[in-house]
This record gives sequence, structure tokens and C-alpha cells, in this order.
Amino acid sequence: MKLLYGVQGTGNGHIARARIMAAALAQRDDIEVDFIFSGRAPDKYFDMEVFGDYRVFTGLTFLTRHGKVDKWQTLRQANLRQFARDVRELDIHNYDLLVNDFEPVTAWAAKLGGVPSISISHQAAFSYNVPRAGDTLTDKLLMRFFAPAAVRLGVHWFHFNQPILPPFVADRPGSGPPQQHILVYLPFEDISDIQDMLAPLREQQFQCFHPAITAPLTRGNVHWQPTSKAHFKHALQYCRGVIANGGFELSSEALQLGKKLLIKPLQGQFEQLSNVLTLSRLGLCQPLFQLETDTVEEWLDAPPTEAISFPDNPHILIDWLIKGDWQDTQTLCDSLWRQVKFGDKTRERLMSLAF
Repeated sequence: MKLLYGVQGTGNGHIARARIMAAALAQRDDIEVDFIFSGRAPDKYFDMEVFGDYRVFTGLTFLTRHGKVDKWQTLRQANLRQFARDVRELDIHNYDLLVNDFEPVTAWAAKLGGVPSISISHQAAFSYNVPRAGDTLTDKLLMRFFAPAAVRLGVHWFHFNQPILPPFVADRPGSGPPQQHILVYLPFEDISDIQDMLAPLREQQFQCFHPAITAPLTRGNVHWQPTSKAHFKHALQYCRGVIANGGFELSSEALQLGKKLLIKPLQGQFEQLSNVLTLSRLGLCQPLFQLETDTVEEWLDAPPTEAISFPDNPHILIDWLIKGDWQDTQTLCDSLWRQVKFGDKTRERLMSLAF
């Protein structure tokens, strides 16, 4: 089988999920894959070796300002003419299947070109009856038309009796003792605002990663780092908690490692608001709606979070893709959810909550 895999490059969550898939696909002799990314400038991607000779398109993305989606600037910067040209000129007819993680160029090329396509993404979960907050008619239309696909497989922390898969998370808890730092990843917030929030908590050390940082920098108890997969992974593995925006993949990794979460959803992005709603209902995070020192201080004293064990081997999914019976999503979902292990408290909340 020859596969084209389209990945949304805005943020790092889609890419982190694709890395796990790329590593597994590279082990197979029965499938050949090419990767396409869009949503950020080509020089802003990092640690991309696993994807081989990947291609980059402009695509469509959103702009933020002070931790909120700037819808006007997002609309102004959208180069729809270039987008239409990329869709039209992308040759997809040598591929047997297109897998899409919320990437619009490849999705629309498949739809217009008549190539079978499957959406495997967290966004696809919102095609179904799952917890949501703050979604508007525009959001509903965006989820439906941004990256269309013939088959939609959502990815979420629970299946909600829908065609939804659990996330694949490769990292397991480390064998060494946890350190005392807090990992902070708030890429849509201003550095000065984050510093002001954390600096008064002098007894706590914070490891902060931010795309605007180009070299390590220490300001009191706040240690700034440029984005790096290896350094970020180590900081996550041995931290005692995570402060982050409401992206899906980082929250999944933190839950797998049993790290408590303080989540600031990106205002204006209903997906992140919905993620906070789900995690809060399950007792797996504390929300942070403003960059407030008092809220962080309260959260620091909170007990650890119950871990969730997610699958780390996507070969079951790859086998399903190759088999070609793509309408049978139930068998795939059942086999993967049997591998998920919830803690007792989380399981009780899942049983008692009416979603």
C-alpha cells in the first residue's frame, strides 16, 4: 500500500502523534508512506528526521494574541489563493489512501481527486457526541469542512460510545526519582506575562519552553528553554506537574506519566475549552483561565493526578488501514480500548458522568 499522510503543523501535538505513527510505519515492509505538513513556516519545524523526505505547504492556521485566537488577523493572513493552488497542483493519484491529521491541503486534494481518505485526529472526535464547550456555528462548520474525509476516526481520552480511538503515547514513567521542577509550556502566551505569574513563587523551580526563546535563559526561579524534543521529553518525564495550554497531545503524555495538570485553554478555541471541560469532569486537571499566581500556588499544593495507561503500539491501526475494510471502525476501536487502563477514581467518574 502507498500512503500519503497529511499533518497539521500548528502547535506540536499533531506532529508528536505523527512521530509515533512514522516510527511504526518505518518498521513495515507492506506499506510505503510520504508525509506532508502545513500550518507553519518551513524553518520552524524541528526534530523531523523520522519523517524522511517530507514536504511542507503553507496551508491554513490561526494567529493568537495575548493567549487568545485573533480571528481578524487569522482571516487576514489566510492565503486562500495559494491554498487553492496547492490543492489543485498536489498529485495524489499514485496513492492508495490518504490519512489526515487535520491537514487541509491533502484533505481537500483527496476529496476533489476521489482518493479514499481517513481522518485520524482529535478534531475528528468533535464530529460525534462528546463533551464540548464554547463552540459556535463557525466552529461546527470549521470542524466539518476544514479537513474533510470519507471516514472520521476521533482520538480522545474516552470513546463515549463513538468511533473514537485512544491516543498512542510512547513514553512510560521513568525509573529515576521525580525532580521538583514544574514544566511550563504556554506557547500562545507572552513570555513577560508568564514570568510575572511565576516569579513570586520563589521556592518553586519552573522549566519553561517557549518558541520565542532561542537560547537558555534563567530569570530567578524561572528557567527558559528553546523548544527541543529531547530536552522537553526529559523535563516532562521527571517534573512533578505541568502547566500548559489545552492541547490534546501534551495532556495525554502528562496523564500517561501521572503528572498533575494546570491547564489554561486558548481563549477562542473551543477544542481547548472542551478538553478542559472533559479533564475537569474526570478530576484530571485544574483549569487556569487567567495567568494568576494565586491559582498556581493553590495547584502546587494539590495531590498528584491518577495516571492513565494508553496504547504505545500503533501496529493494530496500521493493520486495519492495510486491510481496507475502513467502514468497520468498531473492531478497531474495541481492540485498542481494551489496552487502556484507567485508575479507580477515573473509572468511577466515567461510570457516573452522563456525557
